Amino acid sequence: MKTLVIVDAQIDFMPGGALEVKHGDKIIPVINNMLSRFELVVATQDWHPQEHKSFAVNHPGKREFEVIDLNGLEQKLWPPHCVQGTKGADFHPDLNIKAVEAIFRKGMDREIDSYSGFYDNGHKKITGLSGYLRERGAVDIYFCGLAADICVYYTLLDALKEGFKATLIEDAAVPLIPETFNRIREDIISHGGRITHSTEV
Repeated sequence: MKTLVIVDAQIDFMPGGALEVKHGDKIIPVINNMLSRFELVVATQDWHPQEHKSFAVNHPGKREFEVIDLNGLEQKLWPPHCVQGTKGADFHPDLNIKAVEAIFRKGMDREIDSYSGFYDNGHKKITGLSGYLRERGAVDIYFCGLAADICVYYTLLDALKEGFKATLIEDAAVPLIPETFNRIREDIISHGGRITHSTEV
């Protein structure tokens, strides 16, 4: 089954949001235009409690984007974003959410971050996404969303580890740090992933 996973297409990651990905909103019409080409569409949603330990404000004396050790894992500290129940955690209002059959929330445990839509960063807890995709018969999975170099990237790598075919739709994903994206692309390919354009889906 040809499946699309929309990763974290939320207001806080869009221009003007709390953790803005520049030009992140350009992916919305691209995603909407290709939805009909997929048999199954699901989405992930960052859904953090206010006291989440990935937020710099919850570490007195620490700055945003500083890297710390958090329970044995390297953690970059972020501005508060996608807090449960806030407008910033909502999907972009122009995203055709009617096409999305299931939403998998992540980052709810305040002690650990969760970039991937499959697992937390320590691979200790699952979201249920892998089991759902298998139950639905998904094999060939395409990924889009924000940010291409963080949550989309880690979700795609975990899909490969779970045995799915995984493809990044490059014009439907924008990186937070564009300068590092060539390395991300190379890493995706080296792990067996593919990269395509929405016109080729």
